[in-house]
Amino acid sequence: MAFLPTTVKEMRERGWDRADIILFTGDAYIDHPAFGAAVIGRLLEAEGYRVAIVPQPNWRDDLRDFTKLGEPRLFFGVTAGAMDSMVNHYTANLRLRSNDAYTAGGAAGFRPDRAVDTYTHILKRLFPHTPVVIGGIEASLRRLTHYDYWSDSLRESILATSGADLLVYGMGEKVMPEVARAMHNGYNAKLLRGIRQVAFMADGDYVARLDPATTVRLNSFERCRDDSRAFGDNFVEIETQSNMMECLTTLVEPVGGRYVVVTPPNTTLTGEELDRSFDLPYERAPHPRYRNRGAIAAWEMIKHSVNIHRGCFGGCSFCTISAHQGKFINSRSERSILAEVEKIAAMPDFRGYISDVGAPSANMYRMRGRNVEACRKCRRPSCLHPTLCPNMNNDHRPLLDLYRRIRAVKGVKKAFIGSGIRYDLFDDSPYLETVVKYHTSGRLKVAPEHTERHVLDAMRKPPFEMFERLNEEFRSICRRNDLNYQLIPYFISSHPACREADMQALSHKVLGRLHFTLEQVQDLTPTPMTLSSVMFFTGENPYTHEKVYVARTQEQKRRQKSYFFDERPAPVGAARQNGRFAQRPAARDGSRCDSPRGSSCGSSRGRERDERRGGSGRRKR
Repeated sequence: MAFLPTTVKEMRERGWDRADIILFTGDAYIDHPAFGAAVIGRLLEAEGYRVAIVPQPNWRDDLRDFTKLGEPRLFFGVTAGAMDSMVNHYTANLRLRSNDAYTAGGAAGFRPDRAVDTYTHILKRLFPHTPVVIGGIEASLRRLTHYDYWSDSLRESILATSGADLLVYGMGEKVMPEVARAMHNGYNAKLLRGIRQVAFMADGDYVARLDPATTVRLNSFERCRDDSRAFGDNFVEIETQSNMMECLTTLVEPVGGRYVVVTPPNTTLTGEELDRSFDLPYERAPHPRYRNRGAIAAWEMIKHSVNIHRGCFGGCSFCTISAHQGKFINSRSERSILAEVEKIAAMPDFRGYISDVGAPSANMYRMRGRNVEACRKCRRPSCLHPTLCPNMNNDHRPLLDLYRRIRAVKGVKKAFIGSGIRYDLFDDSPYLETVVKYHTSGRLKVAPEHTERHVLDAMRKPPFEMFERLNEEFRSICRRNDLNYQLIPYFISSHPACREADMQALSHKVLGRLHFTLEQVQDLTPTPMTLSSVMFFTGENPYTHEKVYVARTQEQKRRQKSYFFDERPAPVGAARQNGRFAQRPAARDGSRCDSPRGSSCGSSRGRERDERRGGSGRRKR
């Protein structure tokens, strides 16, 4: 099977004079089930549509990349790529990154800031009568009013700022074929607005006809902008609805005299539907256009890995996984997973080592509630916090059986677990010992995130004592099996509720008492549609309205992060006297920034590796 066409020449080789759908993406084109544009393109192709793709179009010249394939018969699709473009571009301290893991050679500057807005504006200007459908992480998590860390302000729905005709949120496998069918004979607003898991702009007459029994009217963008508590109230409603097993509620948010309408999400894909997405005939490689242009780091990281499920019921405050993939676990069949492992084993550069048998959280495979009816009624954002839900069936045996079958695949010497594991899911099963003995490369990743109870509660993470027990058990397993392995913990600074004294306590416990040398650390970036970003903006927990402290300035954030490396910042008072630190600016309510506020994070891919320092500027194409 050939790659999806990216040029007129490639289209003509297929005998096409025109594409039905043209996808624009901020990433390099890698034909693999880990990259959204490839997945959507292959799904639509399997439905019989002619799909072309334009990766990383040049938006700064004569715009020939936007016109070279002509006008599609049905619509343009736009995504920023696998990451929000602002997270992709900037570190937590707002410095420009010097590289891009989704670009050949790691070159920076091959996508614009706010890529969905930029691409859509250009397409609507060049092809005003052709519908534009937006999706992916950036569009999905900005579908309603959201806090934007990079402008330090609330921004309205990306539908309002981009001018797109339709937004598909979450994972799009079930939705995009429906959108294509609805547009088969031209743009049909009635059909499109009847599809679940989409959003669009509408007028007052349309909204007035919605069934009030299944419609929730959120506070308007303008009210949220003027009243931060109204913004927090919106978030509680949005998160509650998105975490339901079967949601029937349409959300309506006024903005600028019009309305953003968000239809209810689809239920979780069945195993067969998810298998179909992974079983499509991908080339499992970057497009040949990148030959001799350098490695694509994101591809190198995942090419010998396999994703076994979607979704996460951890509900961490800083994470967007459940907001985008859903809270309920959607697992692939063993048949589909083993078939992918066999494909990996047959790759010419495979040397016998699967780099990761993973998922958002590596050990949630096939986990679900014992009583499904109880799950239907549940409104908890997390099945793990404050404690493990008593209805959760956290049996690790299906996953252990899967590991055993993967180890038996011809050509596989070892299959590592590179994704983080949730140790608050462990029971008396042999899971940890199995992973350490058979599936660890020497470094096992876990994410305690912090040590102090009130910070962990704000993060929706388990008590640090659970990590300490894990550490003891890990060391005991290594001693019994004569293994010189390391436990690699992730930690976070500057999260809401975390003060400098809390980071000092973390440093004492982790670097001092437990003698860890930290590698996986991050100063969090508030990203859209996370509880943490809401606390950052409002200065309170939207569920309880309790005030929450936040390290708001870059200096406060720098001081907190320094404790990861056993540094001891000078006292704030002394620093001010010496003129080393700038005075903290006034907060929105007139108080100093060290009064209770809030903070957040959650990268589009969960979390980036340790924050990379930004470069001096963008490279020109």
